[in-house]
Amino acid sequence: MNFRNIISQTILSLAFMASAGAAGEIEMHKDFHVKLPEEKKPFPEPLAPGQQPGFKFRGTKGWAWTPEQYHAEIPYLVKFKMNFLMNCYTSMWDLEHHPNWGGDPQANRWWEDFPEAKKQAYANIVRECQKQGIQFCFSMNPNLDSTRMVNDGSPESVEQIYKHYAWMQGLGVKWFNISLDDIGQGINASSQAKVVNEIFRRLRAQDPEAQMIFCPTFYWGDGTAEKQKPYLQDLALELDKNVYMFWTGDSSVGGITRHGAETFREICGHRLFLWDNYPVNDNQPTMHLGPVMDRDAGLGDVIDGYMSNPHCKQNQINRIPLATCADYSYNPRAYDPERSIGQAILHLGDTPAQCEALRDLVETYPGMSVYSQYNTGFNSVQYQFDHLLQVPNSRQTALGYIEHLRNLSERLQKEFPVSYQPAQHTLDNDIQTVAKKLAAKYP
Repeated sequence: MNFRNIISQTILSLAFMASAGAAGEIEMHKDFHVKLPEEKKPFPEPLAPGQQPGFKFRGTKGWAWTPEQYHAEIPYLVKFKMNFLMNCYTSMWDLEHHPNWGGDPQANRWWEDFPEAKKQAYANIVRECQKQGIQFCFSMNPNLDSTRMVNDGSPESVEQIYKHYAWMQGLGVKWFNISLDDIGQGINASSQAKVVNEIFRRLRAQDPEAQMIFCPTFYWGDGTAEKQKPYLQDLALELDKNVYMFWTGDSSVGGITRHGAETFREICGHRLFLWDNYPVNDNQPTMHLGPVMDRDAGLGDVIDGYMSNPHCKQNQINRIPLATCADYSYNPRAYDPERSIGQAILHLGDTPAQCEALRDLVETYPGMSVYSQYNTGFNSVQYQFDHLLQVPNSRQTALGYIEHLRNLSERLQKEFPVSYQPAQHTLDNDIQTVAKKLAAKYP
């Protein structure tokens, strides 16, 4: 008997029954299983003769990553034919002295000079990107979790933030971002546009090839919502026409349609970069390891660039879903999620045992897209186990599921003794949590 298949099928069947509800609807996107291909093939899926990549720029950003994490991912961007890397704006905060930075306004002191050690670390990242043919994009968000706004009308504010962009431009960087997303202050399209325009003007004066991407405060939806439309229309009139804008899709997280992109672009009046909020976990104790799904094949006809938003601490295991994002963004019209996830695992595992362990981890944490649960904190293990416990007389099945998780943990430790440690930690924490739930249900 295949223990893995028995446990997986049992859990999925029970989850189906438990989640059906009064309306009889199943929440699962599909019965998700990964079939490992018999042979490793070129990846991403090759283009047809004369065909260009779906998106001209394809890559990822960090998520409060350390310099070591950025360095570690550059070889995989090259491996997956990606050409764009943006630092997370929170990486530029004072995380060294404010490790619990969420909501701490002292962490984002954008008007101060960066410490020399941090400047040297990011200069090394820029040089490595240049060496590998990757465009590095420098990013800051001055209005998030800060005691000061940059668009407050004071000339010294522009001077104080521009010095960071001038430093990066001096390193040969050509791509820049100002993000004013997720903020609670300074939400004014006109004043935001003035700051972005002025910094962009200065950058272009030094280098006509300098590029700017602006992440607006309203960065999702088709732009027709009551609060969004006037704001975006003001940006259409006042933001420099050569500035790109970030857009996360029809919603903050979820499926992305060409129609949504066309409507948003028409209202905001600017070229777009897709900030794809997958497989991001927002530093929550979970993982989304299944393939990117539900992206229209024709998005590249409307959008110039594609940027994946990753896991936080689990940047190594993030390479699996990132590979599928690379596959999609390189050749979207030929993209097949089932084929892509199988090839991604083959290209990241060195032995059959390693590939099988990674496959089982992906099936354990397929993530929010597979379940159509569009929440970056969604945890597949907890979700399955909670539904399982709702079924009468489920103790033995629950014990079998926990044994499956423990077996998987042991295999990961054996096959990857020095890799995927944050992912291992997430799994082990979930094992402890579900064991406590079982004890509470069946004392």
